[in-house]
Amino acid sequence: MPARRTLKIHTPFQIGRYLVSPLTRPTESGRHVAAVSIRSGAGSMTHDRVMRFVPLFDTSDQASCFAVDQALDWLGRRATGSHPTHTHQE
Repeated sequence: MPARRTLKIHTPFQIGRYLVSPLTRPTESGRHVAAVSIRSGAGSMTHDRVMRFVPLFDTSDQASCFAVDQALDWLGRRATGSHPTHTHQE
């Protein structure tokens, strides 16, 4: 049975009406993948956008910083009315 890969939720923080939660997970090779949850609303009107990213990182902290940067970029585009076409990074 393969080892269970633990998802680490880094310290969430508020930006305006959004709660940003960076997420990382180690891979089988020992590197780390990044994701971020951007939540808004409350109760039955809660909306949670989760973005997973392709790059691999040497540390959980590097992956978390990347996730935060991507969230801030997405929120910045959201504030200016521009919408990203994708989150895939090469």
